[in-house]
Amino acid sequence: MPKIITIDGPAGSGKSTIAREVAKRLGFTYLDTGAMYRAFTLKAIKANVDLEDSKGLIELIKKTNIDIIAQKDGSLKVLLDKEDVTLEIRKPVVTQKVSFIARIPGIRAQMVKLQRQFGKKNDIVVEGRDIGTVVFPEAYKKFYLDADFGERIRRRMRDFEALGQKICPKEVEDDLKKRDNADMTRSVGPLKQAKDAILLDTTNLNIEQVIEKMLSYIK
Repeated sequence: MPKIITIDGPAGSGKSTIAREVAKRLGFTYLDTGAMYRAFTLKAIKANVDLEDSKGLIELIKKTNIDIIAQKDGSLKVLLDKEDVTLEIRKPVVTQKVSFIARIPGIRAQMVKLQRQFGKKNDIVVEGRDIGTVVFPEAYKKFYLDADFGERIRRRMRDFEALGQKICPKEVEDDLKKRDNADMTRSVGPLKQAKDAILLDTTNLNIEQVIEKMLSYIK
């Protein structure tokens, strides 16, 4: 039976970077669930579907194909209806809207199905908001990453800069506050630490230190 390692936590806590590297060192596949939600958010934006129109969005996702393909270098290629949208889903307009999409129970139900199917076939390290609590409650190991708010803002700024996107700190701060509120208050799969998850505060830790801590619990 495939082994599943889950990493949950708020935006900017370091989940994606850490999950990708831990998967690489373990020889597991990395699954970025956030990329799946981002891909569908991008489709909804392009289709001009009102993000308050739950029924319209649920109908749209039924006609949507999302594939996550692991690359040899450990990165992921995200295909939306067979089109590579790996870079496009990281644009600020998608970042600002994705939490609204993720709140819709019907959308989350479809995504959970896709994620579980992926987990049946592969040893995976998977990160998100409700992975250890909802998607894979019986996971082999669970982690919850967090960091103080100021550090999370700085990390998000670096993410945008790495993509060559200009955005002001106040915009990032406001977006993080909105995302935290949306993630923690949604009715289905709210962001919270699983009872059996290991809490790691990454505020004063570099990437390598976090990875070493996690691997010490896994091995």
